Amino acid sequence: MATVNLTVRVDERTKREFDVFCDNVGINATAAVNMFIKNVVRTHQLPFIVTDTTVEEQENKVIMAQMKRAIQSMRIQSVSNGNSEMTLDEINEEIAAYRKEKREQ
Repeated sequence: MATVNLTVRVDERTKREFDVFCDNVGINATAAVNMFIKNVVRTHQLPFIVTDTTVEEQENKVIMAQMKRAIQSMRIQSVSNGNSEMTLDEINEEIAAYRKEKREQ
């Protein structure tokens, strides 16, 4: 099959880092780009998720979901322990008492 040239512009630093990566895995940039293109054509999708959020925002969403599950679990445990109606002041008092007890040990 005949080949054609594909010209892609990237910043110099990214190109250097890409070349280092390719060298580390034993291929050149042309082979890597060809692998990418063939994968897209074969699967009809990009080999990564494209979103409108940054990695940090995605990580924050995961952390928030974990926190919500943890809070929900604590609420369930609190109800089963009979402490579901504690105020913030009461919670802080319990924390302070626990810390004082730990210091005295």
